[in-house]
Amino acid sequence: MKRAELWPDHVLPAHHVPPPWPGRHVRLDGTLVHVRDTPATAPGAEPALYVHGLGGSAQNWTDLAGLLAGRLDGQAIDLPGFGRSEPGRRYTVPAFADRVVSWIEHSDRGPVHLFGNSLGGAVAVRVAALRPDLVRTLTLISPALPFLDFRRSLQGRMLPLLAIPRGERLAAWRLAQLAPEVMAQQVMESCVADLTRISEQRRQEAIDEIRIRYEAAHYAAAYVRTFRGLVGSFLRSYLPGAGALWRQAAAVRVPTLVVGGRQDRLVDVRVAPQAARVIPDSRLLLLDGVGHVAQLEVPRTVARAVLALLAEAAPAATPAPNGTKAQARAMVTGTEESGTGRDVAV
Repeated sequence: MKRAELWPDHVLPAHHVPPPWPGRHVRLDGTLVHVRDTPATAPGAEPALYVHGLGGSAQNWTDLAGLLAGRLDGQAIDLPGFGRSEPGRRYTVPAFADRVVSWIEHSDRGPVHLFGNSLGGAVAVRVAALRPDLVRTLTLISPALPFLDFRRSLQGRMLPLLAIPRGERLAAWRLAQLAPEVMAQQVMESCVADLTRISEQRRQEAIDEIRIRYEAAHYAAAYVRTFRGLVGSFLRSYLPGAGALWRQAAAVRVPTLVVGGRQDRLVDVRVAPQAARVIPDSRLLLLDGVGHVAQLEVPRTVARAVLALLAEAAPAATPAPNGTKAQARAMVTGTEESGTGRDVAV
């Protein structure tokens, strides 16, 4: 493990808040999967795939995918039952990983630069461990790798729901009691450390996403069953077996960037450093004053770390800008997410 470097901010596109990238439905394994495309803005861009977290969607990657479009030809997938994808038969980390593998093979774009946030991070680790031929680099943002002290997560209050038969019915009832605006605010407060970093446009888009959940009869069941599957994978990781997530993390051999927010309220803040220690070829970026979705809260900082990863993974093809190394070392003690006026310690 080593500290992540940051490329200079000026190599990124100018500040801009793009709308969600265009989406399309593709039939895959008998169901419709929804994918958003972020077209490359420069020749020679390499394929990338973005995987969201529990309760999220492909829309969570809008800003980061846009910032990286000069280097990456991006696609962001809605996992089964989330966003605009149809529900699936199983909601487990292995089932989601199988879907990601199927998509990479179906799209014939592999190997890809694979990104995962939260649940998507756990899924991405499994894909990288079991199918290294499909992955060029791995970027994990607050990956939901196993931890057992659920007092360190707001999700811990959901555990009693798993013991209730047909707990998804209770979840659906609870969902119906809250206005979309209230639900969106609660979600953002859970995921984001500093809400002033989230633009009004992004807030409205979050409300629109919540409305889609209200219209999807399967959403509550997908959410509860996915949470149950994630908790199950946590417990199994402390038992013997090659399928344990921490053992799979140790098997990852591609260059990896691990990003964690020190104010993460959903995943134990000790998980990101542990992931970086376990994954052999890893770089760690810890961000002070940042929560669970760094790609939404400080996308430019994350993009700069990704560019450094890409350059290191293919140094001959991507020379570093003048002054990059010196600036990267300076940024180890602190950086500023341009446009926010707020310091982010690394």
